[in-house]
Amino acid sequence: METPSPIAITTNSTHLLKSFSSKSFHLRSPSLNSLRLRRVFDLFDSNHDSFITVTELTRALTLLGLDADASDLDSIIKSYIRPGNAGLTYDDFVTLHRSINDLFFGLEDVEETGCKEEQDEADLTEAFKVFDENGDGFISAAELQKVLGKLGFTEANEMGRVKMMISSVDLNHDGRVDFSEFKDMMRALQ
Repeated sequence: METPSPIAITTNSTHLLKSFSSKSFHLRSPSLNSLRLRRVFDLFDSNHDSFITVTELTRALTLLGLDADASDLDSIIKSYIRPGNAGLTYDDFVTLHRSINDLFFGLEDVEETGCKEEQDEADLTEAFKVFDENGDGFISAAELQKVLGKLGFTEANEMGRVKMMISSVDLNHDGRVDFSEFKDMMRALQ
């Protein structure tokens, strides 16, 4: 299968991909990127058949608040789906991600530009904002439950489990997670 060039993606769907053009969308750590991509793939694959269909991708992006037009996604995704497959395999998904990454962020080496720490901080800030839905600077159990529910995690069904998640990283025991606690948690996962 021939991988489409970033130019083909641009020609077909520039307006769709604009929502992904934030520098903070780009995950700079290769090991984290691989782990996160696998998790994202598994989340998008809602029926767990090891394929992401256009329908699954559109649904997931909509749940995450990203404007996704199914016909635009369809034109992009079809060029990455191998003949005979029902949707994107994980490897196809990685190839698609790399193409989008190259299109918007080039192949620059962050360590050469000297801004790795700044970019990591920006990545964490954007991730924190996903959970801090009301923008008050804290992630409450209710906010975490809502996001987990949107992403299809079964933990969202039990507030007790959600509160345990919060308390496991809540260092000052105020019942919510501030940005500093969130950063500590995310860095511990690296």
